[in-house]
Amino acid sequence: MVPQRVADGRDTSVAGLAARAAAADTADPLAHLRDQFDLDEELVYLDGNSLGALPTSVPSRLREVVEQEWGRGLIRSWRDAGWWDAPERVGDRIAPLVGAAPGQIVVGDSTSVNVFRLTVAGLRAAVGRDPRRTELLVDGTTFPTDGYLAESAARLTGATLVPCHPSELVDRLDDRTGLVLLNHVDYRTGELWDLPALTAAARGAGALTLWDLSHSAGALPVGLDRAEVDLAVGCGYKYLNGGPGAPAFCYASSDLQDRLDQPLAGWCSHADPFGMEPEYRAAKGATRLRTGTPEILSLLSLDAALDVWADVDLAEVRRKSLALTDFFVSCLDALAPPGSFRLLTPREDGRRGSQVALECDDARAVMATLERQGVIGDHRPPNVCRFGFAPLYTRFVDALTAADALSTCLRARVGIGRA
Repeated sequence: MVPQRVADGRDTSVAGLAARAAAADTADPLAHLRDQFDLDEELVYLDGNSLGALPTSVPSRLREVVEQEWGRGLIRSWRDAGWWDAPERVGDRIAPLVGAAPGQIVVGDSTSVNVFRLTVAGLRAAVGRDPRRTELLVDGTTFPTDGYLAESAARLTGATLVPCHPSELVDRLDDRTGLVLLNHVDYRTGELWDLPALTAAARGAGALTLWDLSHSAGALPVGLDRAEVDLAVGCGYKYLNGGPGAPAFCYASSDLQDRLDQPLAGWCSHADPFGMEPEYRAAKGATRLRTGTPEILSLLSLDAALDVWADVDLAEVRRKSLALTDFFVSCLDALAPPGSFRLLTPREDGRRGSQVALECDDARAVMATLERQGVIGDHRPPNVCRFGFAPLYTRFVDALTAADALSTCLRARVGIGRA
């Protein structure tokens, strides 16, 4: 292929891009973390936004939990191995990754359950503070389950559901808005919304905020406390690498916790769970967001997965994420046939999460072809290809390999060979 040049004079041939990738990988301050993941070196894995890779710390920890704590400790491990307090303890390990002080996060249940739990609790808190606050503003581009659950929560509480695009939120806020449910990163396009600014707008209008961090926690700094977010949920099996079915987490700001009336008031959120009282009394603090018996095997798998985050600088994670996604897009610009795809992810750094999404014809078939070639991303109907970049283990050479394979596939589909 004849070397191409761009405005800054860099060589954008495959060889030139390969040299840039190698240099970036050599200079990467996070490169050593890849060794802490069990990765198939024959694969380029760009689906960490759906399921994170396996940290090497997890299998041995699970064997210990199963063989020793469960096998030998039996029921005593609820006390002796710290099982009972694990939801709060693991929550405190996640807290620094989302900019929260200790005592505000508990881990348990699924993201969907927690979205429902906090939506209802948030609406009840809003109406309790001001009876006029009966509207639930929900991200109109949200991941479908958030929309389904918001509709269900609105039916349960008698709230009015108001779909709203995040870009229109400020204009839709008024004295009837009780709770705003937003996604930090759009699951389909990878667009990053301005959490501090939108939270401030909602707070200024007298409304509470609930953020879904499923596509941002572990990929970029969040800053929940600094932004004065009220409520948040996040996923344990994406960028936090907790494994399939890993429990999710709930965040409730310290000044709101004791005013929350959550709809799933089970025995584990009781003030005295072993008192077996007939009447419910909510526990203090974030513990009141618990419901039933913790999922110990998956919870402690997530706990072990969090070991990789020791001493990781989230600013470095963000810098690498932006560099990886920018490099991937620049490779596609250089190598793919003009007009063969439409980029859905914003090019501006401040508006991009840690994935790249694009539209192309027959996206399902394109992604299936890439998978056969050892490049794993995913497809979202009708014609969206998504590539998730997990900064702890994704390399720049992976970005180039994926972009080259995708470009070759797109060339074949339009009948253009490589010059």
